[in-house]
Amino acid sequence: MDNKLKTSPGSPFPPGASVRPDGVNFSVFSQNAEKIQLLLFHSQSDVKPFAVITLDAFTNRTAFYWHIFVPGIGAGIYYAYRAAGPQNSAAGQRFDFEKILIDPYSRAVSMKRWQRESALGPGDNLYKSMRSIVLDEDDYDWENEKRPLHAKNELVIYELHPAGFTKSPTSHTAHPGTFISLIEKIDYLKRLGVNAVVMLPVMQFDDRTALRYSPGGVPLTNYWGYSSSAFFAPHASYTVYSEGNNHLKEFRDMVKALHAADIEVIIDVSLNHSDEGDERGPVFSFKGLDNAVYYRADKNDPARYDDSIACGNTLNCSHPAVRRLIVDCLEFWADKMHVDGFRFDEASVFMSDENNRPYNYSPIFWDMQYSQKLLNSKFFIKNLDPARYDVRHNLPSDRWAVLNADYKTDIRKFVKGEAGVTARVASRISGSADLFEKAGYRPENIINYVTCHEGFTLNDLVSYNQKHNYENGEDNHDGPVNNYSWNCSIEGACDIDGVESLRLRQIKNFAVILFVSQGVPLILSGDEVRRTQNGNNNAYCQNNETSWFDWTLVNKNSGLLKFFTGLAAFRKKHSILRRREYFKGFTNSRGLRDVCWHACEIGKPGFDDLASRALAFTLGAPDNGCDIHVIMNMYWEPLEFQMPLINGRGWYRVIDTFQQPPFDLIDEAAAEEVKTPAVNINGRSVAVFISK
Repeated sequence: MDNKLKTSPGSPFPPGASVRPDGVNFSVFSQNAEKIQLLLFHSQSDVKPFAVITLDAFTNRTAFYWHIFVPGIGAGIYYAYRAAGPQNSAAGQRFDFEKILIDPYSRAVSMKRWQRESALGPGDNLYKSMRSIVLDEDDYDWENEKRPLHAKNELVIYELHPAGFTKSPTSHTAHPGTFISLIEKIDYLKRLGVNAVVMLPVMQFDDRTALRYSPGGVPLTNYWGYSSSAFFAPHASYTVYSEGNNHLKEFRDMVKALHAADIEVIIDVSLNHSDEGDERGPVFSFKGLDNAVYYRADKNDPARYDDSIACGNTLNCSHPAVRRLIVDCLEFWADKMHVDGFRFDEASVFMSDENNRPYNYSPIFWDMQYSQKLLNSKFFIKNLDPARYDVRHNLPSDRWAVLNADYKTDIRKFVKGEAGVTARVASRISGSADLFEKAGYRPENIINYVTCHEGFTLNDLVSYNQKHNYENGEDNHDGPVNNYSWNCSIEGACDIDGVESLRLRQIKNFAVILFVSQGVPLILSGDEVRRTQNGNNNAYCQNNETSWFDWTLVNKNSGLLKFFTGLAAFRKKHSILRRREYFKGFTNSRGLRDVCWHACEIGKPGFDDLASRALAFTLGAPDNGCDIHVIMNMYWEPLEFQMPLINGRGWYRVIDTFQQPPFDLIDEAAAEEVKTPAVNINGRSVAVFISK
């Protein structure tokens, strides 16, 4: 122990570095370590620590937590650990006392001296390591902030990259690519009509090390951020100032401003693996602290990692200490950072044991369910197979919502013009009861989307038949192959009027169907103004104009932006588009059922017609409500559709994707009544009617 510092044993709880009035308490978990050292630094530039404290296995260890209290220091101190223990990779033990380790509970991390190569091979990496930063997490004034609590069926979700949304010089923000720059764009989000944003990962990750190189030799780094280095730390590159409490403050400033605009903040969390990778990866945290506890080993070769989720490693979520870390992490972001919810990536890890056998009851998800700090949090999950996992038992609350990949696939096929998919499309528009109702879910538990960050943008979905990912440096072998896209006869950007008008109409078709579907709509950032990635459908390493939001498109495609804005307002106005229960078959006083499906003839949807490319449906509202009739003609020629009979009212066309602005979306008060028993609907277009 360093004789220059007087210390006391400290406390095992809470884990991490906790600022107290007279000093800092440090606590880190390691079940198998034989020795732990704490290193203290005055600044992120310091090459050597000003103090090295060896923790005593008897005095400074309680229930596998190694802990110590250091008086006279406070927030702003930098620190790290060394850990000694068994070095037996065949048994999953990878202790290496020469490697500098950050605290898994770090509230902030300095990457200034970090060089990944130094953490890969043998040798001391003190001079080229990451450092944890002591922060006072309670040092912030929320100014009586009121947190939004929207019902799920009221949500209109906007998925964005926390840096890419403003990083382009076209954003004209003061600090492009940062949390606080997003504040300058809140008015845009409000105008669009969204009331929740889903942000790609905001936790610390390595965006400095080249993953590979583009064909032109440009280094490509992690842009999306799905391999976290520190789960409790906001990503430093998204902050303007990296000193003091600014890592926390700037994120909180952004959240507070979004809440003031009545917009909820959902963050993407990838708590199933870390950036330490497989057995060839670096040692900077979990591996060096207790590899056998924190990670699942390959059952056939314990020297290797379980890579069932194709991320290099898999966290051992069956271990109580790892479970606690994950729940503590979520509680921190909800309680201290005021995040409103979480979207879980590859959460199958949480629903299966170390042998990949599904749980009857997921321990982590039930821990979350009974956490007081997560009581009002929303939980979104993607890549879920309801046939494999018992959704009712594993996701034990109506707070959960599932991103519906089947919706994306079936709606893409339909709008593309594939025949014989109308029965599945009807199920998707109805809230996918065929997939989720037996699990106890309702439409508000289903998130519908046509595009997200994984895959084509909406513009590229109607502009490319094939992916064009060569700039990713993987010879176009990465990214989804089956995109169900259609380029409208020419691959890529073009200036042919007929092609461009068709593409715009197809974008509108997708948008209308999304907004009139039961469930929660999710929009990919930039789709409302035709943001393109030039055919790249896997831009995980494109931290450049390929991925950034081009703000010149807001004016260039203002008509489409207005159309999206109008659709959000239309959905908000009509509650029958936001049902909380699946259709029950009731009939209102005007003779309309809650839902009735048709094709060209009323009441005859032709679900068994393998050549059908047309579908229509009527939503009967309660007696004092407004009924809605939707016609979708994905055939390439005009078709005549019968209109449903309605007692005491008429039908008024308010949306027609074939028309040019402002006639594509008409003010309801100015809409003209349909006087004929049938209407002609142009090819590849959608029309919406209301009753009054």
